[in-house]
Amino acid sequence: MAKVSPIEFFRQVRQETSKVTWPSRKETLITTAMVFVMGLVAALFFFAVDSILRFIVQLVLGLGS
Repeated sequence: MAKVSPIEFFRQVRQETSKVTWPSRKETLITTAMVFVMGLVAALFFFAVDSILRFIVQLVLGLGS
C-alpha cells in the first residue's frame, strides 16, 4: 500500500465523509425512542422471569414458608 501524505489523507477522508448518508433529526429521534422502548421491554421481561424463577426456587427449597 502506497504511503499518502497527511494532507492527501485528510482530503480523502473529507471526500468519503461527503458520501455518507446522515440520518435526519426525525430518524434519529425515532431510533432513540425505539432503543429506550426495547430496553424497557427487555427489563420488564427479565424482571418477570427472575421473579417467577425466584418463586419456584423458594417453593422447592421450602424457604417460602
